[in-house]
Amino acid sequence: MVGKAAEYAIRALVYICMKNLEGKTPGFREVAKEIESPEPYTAKILQTLARSRVLSSVKGRGGGFFFKELTPEASPTLYDVISQMGDAHIFTSCGFGLKHCDDAHPCPMHEEYLPIRDGFYRLVRKETIYSLAQKVMKQEAVINRLMN
Repeated sequence: MVGKAAEYAIRALVYICMKNLEGKTPGFREVAKEIESPEPYTAKILQTLARSRVLSSVKGRGGGFFFKELTPEASPTLYDVISQMGDAHIFTSCGFGLKHCDDAHPCPMHEEYLPIRDGFYRLVRKETIYSLAQKVMKQEAVINRLMN
């Protein structure tokens, strides 16, 4: 449902959160490798997130990316990340791709798609980067195909 940029951004932030919880600040190359994303694309995504203050960074040797406040309460929601990456329209757009679709003028998928879209909206408003990082650290989930 979300674009590649938002998908990679979420995976990158989860990885960075995990490393920050271990006291480490990973660089973009490490993040790209671990989330299986192209380095230039990862660098651009992380730069966007740092500019928007979702994430902080330190340049140079020993630098990397980090969250200024690493607590469950301060963690961005998935909605925050999706919106920052320019995909907020998915929460109001038509599943059939029509520009004007509503209860009065429904597309062929309207009745079936609306509950799915609304359920996804509730999910991303609730889940945070921190909560997903915790699931991965407890080995309840993975962020790449290489994790055991």
